[in-house]
Amino acid sequence: MIKNKYWLVFLMVVTPLLLSACQSANKPINNENTLEIGKDVKVESGSYKDISVAELQTLIDTKDVILVNVHIPFEGNLPDTDLSIPYDIISEKTDLLPDDKSADIVLYCRSGNMSTTASKELVKLGYTNILNLDGGMAAWEQLGLPIER
Repeated sequence: MIKNKYWLVFLMVVTPLLLSACQSANKPINNENTLEIGKDVKVESGSYKDISVAELQTLIDTKDVILVNVHIPFEGNLPDTDLSIPYDIISEKTDLLPDDKSADIVLYCRSGNMSTTASKELVKLGYTNILNLDGGMAAWEQLGLPIER
């Protein structure tokens, strides 16, 4: 009977420790090339991330990202926009993007549809850190944030 009590105490102490060790081993390693935000969207040639307006604001404040408006026709820019490249010719304009295909590039349009198409295209071309503003400029405006016209 005494052996069973010790065994039970041992299991009660060791099991939670083992479980917590397993859980932390599954967490991604955070290095400066890994974005720990957004929702992964798998596509045929890889993946990109859908990000929220709040996540974009954090990125703009804390990380060096390239912000690209892909909407046509032009209806305005988010503040701090770096480039405007029409979504349907983005594969022809990669010379405007960083040579480093692992650079953090955020795409947006009016509603999210054109930037989704552009995100898939850039992933197909080998870009590995593409972020798509979920809901686009409309989601930005819904939060009362300014658009540069």
